[in-house]
Amino acid sequence: MMIQTKQDFLKAVKERRSYYAISKKSDISDEQIEEIIANAIKYTPTAFNSQSGRAVLLLGENHDKLWNITEAVLREMVPEQDFEPTAQKMEGFRNGYGTILFFEDQSVVKSLQESFPTYADKFPDYSLQSSGMLQYIVWTALEIEGFGASLQHYQPLIDEAVHKIWNIPSDWKLLAQMPFGKPTAQPGEKEFKSIEERFKVFK
Repeated sequence: MMIQTKQDFLKAVKERRSYYAISKKSDISDEQIEEIIANAIKYTPTAFNSQSGRAVLLLGENHDKLWNITEAVLREMVPEQDFEPTAQKMEGFRNGYGTILFFEDQSVVKSLQESFPTYADKFPDYSLQSSGMLQYIVWTALEIEGFGASLQHYQPLIDEAVHKIWNIPSDWKLLAQMPFGKPTAQPGEKEFKSIEERFKVFK
Protein backbone atom coordinates (compact mmCIF):
# COMPACT_ATOMS: atom_id res chain seq x y z
CA MET A 1 0.00 0.00 0.00
CA MET A 2 2.90 2.34 0.64
CA ILE A 3 4.63 4.23 -2.17
CA GLN A 4 8.10 2.72 -2.55
CA THR A 5 9.93 4.93 -5.06
CA LYS A 6 9.89 8.40 -6.53
CA GLN A 7 8.95 6.83 -9.86
CA ASP A 8 5.88 5.18 -8.29
CA PHE A 9 4.80 8.47 -6.79
CA LEU A 10 5.21 10.48 -10.00
CA LYS A 11 3.44 7.74 -11.96
CA ALA A 12 0.48 8.00 -9.58
CA VAL A 13 0.53 11.80 -9.88
CA LYS A 14 0.36 11.51 -13.68
CA GLU A 15 -2.35 8.86 -13.69
CA ARG A 16 -4.64 10.46 -11.10
CA ARG A 17 -7.67 11.76 -12.96
CA SER A 18 -11.34 12.50 -12.35
CA TYR A 19 -13.24 9.24 -12.84
CA TYR A 20 -17.03 9.45 -13.12
CA ALA A 21 -17.68 5.89 -14.34
CA ILE A 22 -17.09 3.84 -11.20
CA SER A 23 -18.49 0.67 -9.63
CA LYS A 24 -19.16 -0.82 -6.20
CA LYS A 25 -16.04 -2.96 -6.41
CA SER A 26 -12.79 -2.76 -4.46
CA ASP A 27 -9.49 -4.61 -4.74
CA ILE A 28 -8.60 -3.89 -1.11
CA SER A 29 -10.32 -4.28 2.24
CA ASP A 30 -12.32 -1.57 3.98
CA GLU A 31 -9.65 -1.62 6.69
CA GLN A 32 -7.01 -0.71 4.11
CA ILE A 33 -9.14 2.16 2.85
CA GLU A 34 -9.49 3.38 6.42
CA GLU A 35 -5.71 3.14 6.86
CA ILE A 36 -5.10 5.23 3.73
CA ILE A 37 -7.34 8.01 5.00
CA ALA A 38 -6.05 7.84 8.57
CA ASN A 39 -2.43 8.09 7.42
CA ALA A 40 -3.27 10.98 5.12
CA ILE A 41 -4.94 12.86 7.97
CA LYS A 42 -2.01 12.14 10.29
CA TYR A 43 0.82 13.09 7.94
CA THR A 44 -0.61 15.93 5.82
CA PRO A 45 1.31 19.11 6.69
CA THR A 46 -0.62 21.93 8.34
CA ALA A 47 0.28 25.51 9.22
CA PHE A 48 1.38 25.90 12.85
CA ASN A 49 0.89 22.12 13.12
CA SER A 50 -2.80 22.91 13.48
CA GLN A 51 -3.97 19.43 12.37
CA SER A 52 -7.36 20.88 11.50
CA GLY A 53 -8.26 18.38 8.77
CA ARG A 54 -11.18 16.02 9.39
CA ALA A 55 -12.69 13.28 7.23
CA VAL A 56 -15.67 10.94 7.26
CA LEU A 57 -15.74 7.71 5.26
CA LEU A 58 -19.16 6.59 4.03
CA LEU A 59 -19.53 3.02 2.80
CA GLY A 60 -22.45 0.78 1.87
CA GLU A 61 -25.87 2.22 2.64
CA ASN A 62 -24.33 5.38 4.09
CA HIS A 63 -22.61 6.11 0.77
CA ASP A 64 -25.87 5.64 -1.13
CA LYS A 65 -27.74 7.77 1.40
CA LEU A 66 -25.43 10.75 0.82
CA TRP A 67 -26.19 10.84 -2.89
CA ASN A 68 -29.90 10.24 -2.31
CA ILE A 69 -29.88 13.28 -0.03
CA THR A 70 -27.94 15.35 -2.55
CA GLU A 71 -30.31 14.36 -5.35
CA ALA A 72 -33.34 15.26 -3.25
CA VAL A 73 -31.91 18.70 -2.47
CA LEU A 74 -31.09 19.36 -6.12
CA ARG A 75 -34.56 18.27 -7.26
CA GLU A 76 -35.95 21.18 -5.27
CA MET A 77 -33.72 23.57 -7.22
CA VAL A 78 -33.65 22.22 -10.78
CA PRO A 79 -36.80 22.11 -12.94
CA GLU A 80 -38.02 18.55 -13.52
CA GLN A 81 -37.73 18.84 -17.30
CA ASP A 82 -34.04 19.76 -16.92
CA PHE A 83 -33.14 17.29 -14.19
CA GLU A 84 -32.16 14.18 -16.15
CA PRO A 85 -28.43 15.08 -16.53
CA THR A 86 -28.24 15.75 -12.79
CA ALA A 87 -30.05 12.49 -12.02
CA GLN A 88 -27.54 10.59 -14.15
CA LYS A 89 -24.68 12.28 -12.34
CA MET A 90 -26.11 11.33 -8.95
CA GLU A 91 -26.57 7.74 -10.13
CA GLY A 92 -22.95 7.70 -11.25
CA PHE A 93 -21.79 8.72 -7.79
CA ARG A 94 -24.14 6.18 -6.15
CA ASN A 95 -22.60 3.47 -8.33
CA GLY A 96 -19.31 3.99 -6.48
CA TYR A 97 -17.91 1.99 -3.60
CA GLY A 98 -17.82 4.84 -1.10
CA THR A 99 -17.50 8.55 -0.49
CA ILE A 100 -15.06 10.52 1.63
CA LEU A 101 -16.26 13.77 3.16
CA PHE A 102 -13.56 16.34 3.88
CA PHE A 103 -13.98 18.90 6.65
CA GLU A 104 -11.93 21.57 8.41
CA ASP A 105 -12.42 22.06 12.15
CA GLN A 106 -13.29 25.74 12.56
CA SER A 107 -12.70 25.61 16.31
CA VAL A 108 -9.02 24.96 15.55
CA VAL A 109 -8.92 27.85 13.09
CA LYS A 110 -10.59 30.18 15.58
CA SER A 111 -8.20 29.14 18.36
CA LEU A 112 -5.20 29.93 16.17
CA GLN A 113 -6.68 33.31 15.25
CA GLU A 114 -7.02 34.14 18.93
CA SER A 115 -3.54 32.88 19.80
CA PHE A 116 -1.77 34.55 16.88
CA PRO A 117 -3.78 37.70 16.06
CA THR A 118 -1.09 38.99 13.68
CA TYR A 119 -1.96 36.14 11.30
CA ALA A 120 -5.69 36.03 12.10
CA ASP A 121 -6.85 36.82 8.58
CA LYS A 122 -4.49 34.19 7.11
CA PHE A 123 -5.58 31.12 9.06
CA PRO A 124 -8.70 30.44 6.94
CA ASP A 125 -6.42 30.39 3.88
CA TYR A 126 -3.92 28.13 5.62
CA SER A 127 -6.79 25.81 6.55
CA LEU A 128 -7.94 25.54 2.94
CA GLN A 129 -4.39 24.90 1.76
CA SER A 130 -3.91 22.01 4.15
CA SER A 131 -7.31 20.57 3.23
CA GLY A 132 -6.33 20.68 -0.43
CA MET A 133 -3.18 18.71 0.36
CA LEU A 134 -5.18 16.17 2.36
CA GLN A 135 -7.65 15.71 -0.48
CA TYR A 136 -4.86 15.28 -3.00
CA ILE A 137 -2.95 12.76 -0.88
CA VAL A 138 -6.08 10.64 -0.43
CA TRP A 139 -7.00 10.93 -4.11
CA THR A 140 -3.53 9.86 -5.26
CA ALA A 141 -3.35 7.02 -2.72
CA LEU A 142 -6.71 5.73 -3.98
CA GLU A 143 -5.35 5.86 -7.53
CA ILE A 144 -2.42 3.66 -6.48
CA GLU A 145 -4.89 1.09 -5.10
CA GLY A 146 -6.82 0.91 -8.36
CA PHE A 147 -9.70 3.23 -7.52
CA GLY A 148 -11.11 6.01 -9.62
CA ALA A 149 -12.35 9.11 -7.82
CA SER A 150 -13.56 12.65 -8.38
CA LEU A 151 -13.91 15.71 -6.18
CA GLN A 152 -17.37 17.20 -5.74
CA HIS A 153 -18.63 20.33 -3.98
CA TYR A 154 -22.30 20.21 -3.01
CA GLN A 155 -21.80 22.20 0.16
CA PRO A 156 -23.46 24.21 1.62
CA LEU A 157 -26.61 22.68 0.07
CA ILE A 158 -26.18 19.39 1.95
CA ASP A 159 -24.46 20.66 5.09
CA GLU A 160 -27.46 20.58 7.40
CA ALA A 161 -28.48 17.04 6.42
CA VAL A 162 -24.93 15.71 6.61
CA HIS A 163 -24.35 17.13 10.08
CA LYS A 164 -27.68 15.84 11.36
CA ILE A 165 -27.67 12.33 9.87
CA TRP A 166 -24.07 11.45 10.72
CA ASN A 167 -23.88 13.50 13.91
CA ILE A 168 -21.00 15.62 12.66
CA PRO A 169 -19.63 18.19 15.15
CA SER A 170 -20.98 21.66 14.41
CA ASP A 171 -17.46 23.11 14.14
CA TRP A 172 -16.57 20.80 11.26
CA LYS A 173 -16.99 22.74 8.00
CA LEU A 174 -17.70 20.58 4.95
CA LEU A 175 -15.38 21.40 2.05
CA ALA A 176 -15.59 18.53 -0.44
CA GLN A 177 -17.00 15.11 -1.25
CA MET A 178 -14.95 12.39 -2.98
CA PRO A 179 -16.94 9.46 -4.44
CA PHE A 180 -14.69 6.57 -5.42
CA GLY A 181 -14.88 3.06 -6.83
CA LYS A 182 -13.38 0.67 -9.33
CA PRO A 183 -13.25 2.46 -12.72
CA THR A 184 -15.56 1.09 -15.41
CA ALA A 185 -14.34 3.46 -18.13
CA GLN A 186 -11.30 5.58 -18.74
CA PRO A 187 -11.51 9.38 -18.71
CA GLY A 188 -10.97 11.27 -21.93
CA GLU A 189 -7.68 12.77 -23.01
CA LYS A 190 -6.63 15.80 -21.00
CA GLU A 191 -5.15 18.86 -22.64
CA PHE A 192 -2.32 20.66 -20.91
CA LYS A 193 -1.27 24.26 -21.25
CA SER A 194 2.35 24.89 -22.08
CA ILE A 195 4.67 24.39 -19.11
CA GLU A 196 6.62 27.42 -20.29
CA GLU A 197 3.54 29.55 -19.58
CA ARG A 198 3.18 28.15 -16.06
CA PHE A 199 6.69 27.54 -14.75
CA LYS A 200 9.69 29.85 -14.49
CA VAL A 201 13.23 28.98 -13.43
CA PHE A 202 15.93 31.46 -12.38
CA LYS A 203 19.49 30.20 -11.91
